Amino acid sequence: MFSKLLLIFIGVPLIELALLLKIGQLIGIGYTILIIVLTGFVGVLLAKQQGFIVVKQLQNSLSYGQMPGDAILDGIFIFAGGLVLLTPGLITDIFGFLCLLPGSRRFFKDYLKNLLKHYLATGHVRIIMK
Repeated sequence: MFSKLLLIFIGVPLIELALLLKIGQLIGIGYTILIIVLTGFVGVLLAKQQGFIVVKQLQNSLSYGQMPGDAILDGIFIFAGGLVLLTPGLITDIFGFLCLLPGSRRFFKDYLKNLLKHYLATGHVRIIMK
């Protein structure tokens, strides 16, 4: 587990930095900075829009007395996507946009649900109720 976290927190920024430097060499520093700023700006707008949609879904589910499971997962992925988009880099921006777009977010939600079902079925996760 520690090695995976180390890879994520050190490896991803190093790859991002190398990619940004390479793009800066190819198209120039100004355009590279413009791409970073624009993806952040568009990401914030998309996160805000998708966030409002999810809040509406939460309200509708709760008003009908239903558990808002999917809406909660959508909210988590929108929040994560928005956070990731604030970090400079193209790989993280792609991942952030994928978390914000409903179609690809559905893929992530289904993957997470199946992973949790697998962990629960194999006994890797125990739910303690008090």
